[in-house]
Amino acid sequence: MTRPGGASAAGGLPDVLVVGAGPTGLALAAELQRYGVRFRLVDRTPDRVRESRALAIQPRTLEVLAGIGVTGQLVAQGNRTVNLRLHARGRTLSIPLFDIGLADTAYPYLLFLSQTETEQILGDHLARQGVRPERGVELVGLDRRDDTVTCRLRTAGRADETVTARYVVGCDGAHSAVRDLAGIAFEGLTYPQTFVLADLEADGIEAGAAHAFLGARGILFFFPLQTPASWRLLTMRPGGNGPPAGAPAPDTATVTLDELQALVDAASPFPVRLRDPVWATDFRIANRGATRYRSGRVFLAGDAAHIHSPAGAQGMNTGIQDAVNLGWKLALAVSGRARPAILDTYETERAPVGRRVLRFTDRAFTIGTSMNPALRTARSRVVPYVAPLVTQLRRVRGYGFRTIAQLAIHYRRSPLSAGGTRLDRGPRPGDRLPDAPVVRAGRVTTLHAELGGPGFHLLLCGPAGQWPVSAGDDVAARYPGLISIHHLSSDDGPAAPPDALIDRTGRVAHRLGVRRRAAYLLVRPDGHVAHRGGTDLAGLRAHLDHWLTPA
Repeated sequence: MTRPGGASAAGGLPDVLVVGAGPTGLALAAELQRYGVRFRLVDRTPDRVRESRALAIQPRTLEVLAGIGVTGQLVAQGNRTVNLRLHARGRTLSIPLFDIGLADTAYPYLLFLSQTETEQILGDHLARQGVRPERGVELVGLDRRDDTVTCRLRTAGRADETVTARYVVGCDGAHSAVRDLAGIAFEGLTYPQTFVLADLEADGIEAGAAHAFLGARGILFFFPLQTPASWRLLTMRPGGNGPPAGAPAPDTATVTLDELQALVDAASPFPVRLRDPVWATDFRIANRGATRYRSGRVFLAGDAAHIHSPAGAQGMNTGIQDAVNLGWKLALAVSGRARPAILDTYETERAPVGRRVLRFTDRAFTIGTSMNPALRTARSRVVPYVAPLVTQLRRVRGYGFRTIAQLAIHYRRSPLSAGGTRLDRGPRPGDRLPDAPVVRAGRVTTLHAELGGPGFHLLLCGPAGQWPVSAGDDVAARYPGLISIHHLSSDDGPAAPPDALIDRTGRVAHRLGVRRRAAYLLVRPDGHVAHRGGTDLAGLRAHLDHWLTPA
């Protein structure tokens, strides 16, 4: 029998009520399910959204979803795009995407995949474990107590249901009921421009690349998809009003194929014939952020916490990463394996990320849409000549690609990242752990794949024999099932433990800054370094005792 709301169906009250079953809510549910947390997942819509707005998955999101176990299917169904065709003033420039600065990830590309497909894959993953969202269930009341949250759920045709959970997470979008009922402000603005979005077929445009047409009136984009159509069209209407930001998409009949064709004809210097639209809509964009990501036992994630323009394909990706960051912390807190203070670090870590995304997308949006004469001239006349020069600046391009790919996100100022011995090079506490190939038991794999299981991972680095085989065993025994021990060495001789990770290429030691010394790194469940040091594990033990609960 299918369990409608997650592990809570196994008996007892849910530890977590997840409100909203979009990409953020589904990712959070998958992370909670991974740790055996009792939860319910509800959504006010009777069915999942068939129209899709988010269309690209960043490398960092693919990394965090790999632990859940869905990245392989996402990659298989998506469209890897590594080139942008920039069309302006009769010229076409080919700009490589993500060709530099991403050597330390297994996913050095922008993956184009319709949000509907992403949701389908996450939903199918949960369904295989007997978990399905409860659809048509709306949150209409929320009463916070010291140790629980009592919620009132409404389903059409039924009496209201009262549910008590230890925590509630609002993943319910820009018009979040959780945020409103918790009394959290949502500050920002709505842009005046109206945009058109459509999934359709287009003849006369080169396949296998993204296309941007620069003009004085704005930018027209074509992004490659595979389903539900070959292309995603995005452009700004020249004047006119649309629905409020974040409002449900109107009927597809409100945007006609003739209107779309006229917009393309005005922007493209060569003929592009549109046909077979799957869906199309007018919409407006807002730039708003929640003033808090937590209020007692209530949390916000995804669009409930931050909404912004689609510039840079940051929105859905930021929401999914919110979910994974919060998911493992909730799991450890509700199970008693971590101290409650670990939940305070969610807002500390993710709110600055949300604010940076709001600033970045606002600036990019302004540049791309402003009718200011100077910006219009720069967009249509200067950029075509400057872009080729910028592509020659490898350091600038590498930094830009890492930022957009979200690989540069760090939590260095988080209390979870405090302490540890400063090594000469490599990731600092709070930084993402870089990836690289390793060999384990004769099998070629990657560092991320080997450290991708639930819980913390203690990586002991150094020549074979530098660390005793039993090193760290006392730490693992103090927190059973929560800390895995791994030995990393460049030497696969008899002195190396039989299951050691062998760094034959030297890339791991180079990227971790441990080529000339023995050292350890404690890696968090979400792939960020929590603590690091030399050969003395005393600081590590103190750090773990501060955050985790011994057996």
